[in-house]
Amino acid sequence: MTAKTEHRDHSEHPAARLEVEDGVGTIRLDRPPMNALDVAMQDLLRDLAGEATRREDVRAVVIYGGEKVFAAGADIKEMREMDHAAMVVRSRGLQEAFTAVARIPKPVVAAVTGYALGGGCELALCADIRIAGERAKLGQPEILLGLIPGAGGTQRLSRLVGPAKAKDLIFTGRQVRAAEAHEIGLVDRVVPDAEVYEQAAAWAAQLARGPALALRAAKESIDFGLETDIETGLAIERNWFAGLFATEDRETGMRSFVEEGPGKATFR
Repeated sequence: MTAKTEHRDHSEHPAARLEVEDGVGTIRLDRPPMNALDVAMQDLLRDLAGEATRREDVRAVVIYGGEKVFAAGADIKEMREMDHAAMVVRSRGLQEAFTAVARIPKPVVAAVTGYALGGGCELALCADIRIAGERAKLGQPEILLGLIPGAGGTQRLSRLVGPAKAKDLIFTGRQVRAAEAHEIGLVDRVVPDAEVYEQAAAWAAQLARGPALALRAAKESIDFGLETDIETGLAIERNWFAGLFATEDRETGMRSFVEEGPGKATFR
């Protein structure tokens, strides 16, 4: 899919941008050679996530770093200059930027090529599913710097693959190839490298044609439900479920089912 409509540039040569076509918004990382996630790029990701959330012409989102690399982590040279006081201030902004991506109320897929390490892996964890190329490598190597993941890795990774596997990756800092990442549930699909973006965009395009409010309800019910006890989660589900009976999409879907059979509704 070739993107046609771009958002306003945050700079003359933005390190990331939002490209939109046929309901699919691609957040494209573009900071050669490794898409290092410096402070400016973190803030830009937060802004782009907000834009993808607000824009009605964006119905699903792909996060993509290009054909060679997703994102190889934070900008270590920049981080080395920060002392404790500076990072106390910055760490909140770092997490808020990634949380803004995780909270996009629309289906989000990470199209992972090459390296997704450190902050790059944490960014992929913010998506709803991850499609990786055969030669992709993922990991949380912060321990090798005397650190731990700081953009959500200790929390999102353990929720995704379980605490034991998360501790293995975080304690050792080792990188895993796509096949192992798929085996442990870190990625959901492994495809030829040349097909990563195409398949991610196809997944997003399929959902972009779906009922937007119902998709939002499903995502928020799952995500917020996992952060609380089951009774509260059931209440979240119940409220969304009943609320959808007030939508045009619900009427469209049920009418189509009765008159034409399942799976034929066209949602506006």
